[in-house]
Amino acid sequence: MLKLRNHTATARLEPAPPFAGHGPQGAERATFAAGCFWGVEAAFRQINGVLATAVGYTGGHVPYPSYERVCRGRTGHAEAVEVWFDPAQVSYAELLETFWRIHNPATRNRQGFNFGRQYRSAIFYHDAGQQEAAIASRDAQQQSRKRHIVTQITPASAFYPAEGYHQQYLEKHGRPSHAATIL
Repeated sequence: MLKLRNHTATARLEPAPPFAGHGPQGAERATFAAGCFWGVEAAFRQINGVLATAVGYTGGHVPYPSYERVCRGRTGHAEAVEVWFDPAQVSYAELLETFWRIHNPATRNRQGFNFGRQYRSAIFYHDAGQQEAAIASRDAQQQSRKRHIVTQITPASAFYPAEGYHQQYLEKHGRPSHAATIL
């Protein structure tokens, strides 16, 4: 007899740890999931005031997941980008504008040719101000869209940086701004 454990029933989300070194001095953190993290990271890295980014996994129940485990769809994690930004140069609201522009928030668990729960649309907020801004931004976006926005807005939990070869992947391969989102 095969007995499966229900990981979600006993899962507890951990507080979101900061980047190593606690991020750049005076910076704030934002975390977004909008499909394959390579293109999402490239889009945010082009914004003046974004000081650092990392691609990784968050929102799931398996600690320290690998890319392969996340792709199998059993960790609950989304491919996500953690963004450190200087609020004197770029606002969280401006980051939200980029988030909505670079993907289709009305497709559940899919962006372009990528499908699976790890490609879901999500905003992981780090404080009450980010939560309020994310909800207001989503509601404003919904006014201009025919299809219902399915983006999750949820508290940030542990962020696990992806393997080194995923970090700044498109820049390393000479394609600094590529995304395969089909709207």
